[in-house]
Amino acid sequence: MKTLKEVPCGQTAKVKKLTGEGPVKRRIMDMGITKGVDVFVRKVAPLGDPVEVTVRGYELSLRKADAEMIEVE
Repeated sequence: MKTLKEVPCGQTAKVKKLTGEGPVKRRIMDMGITKGVDVFVRKVAPLGDPVEVTVRGYELSLRKADAEMIEVE
């Protein structure tokens, strides 16, 4: 199992599943991050927080904790 947090900068990963619960999962899904979507990792801050990604043409910042809840393949 690999999470979005482990994807290196400049690479794209396909979302396999969201492991978050309740409001956290809802917030991730509201960003357009759902199963089967490609997420491009643009930049990761030096301490790993935030993770900047591009999803469906939108540039987003994810907290490290949120990125750990997104399983990718």
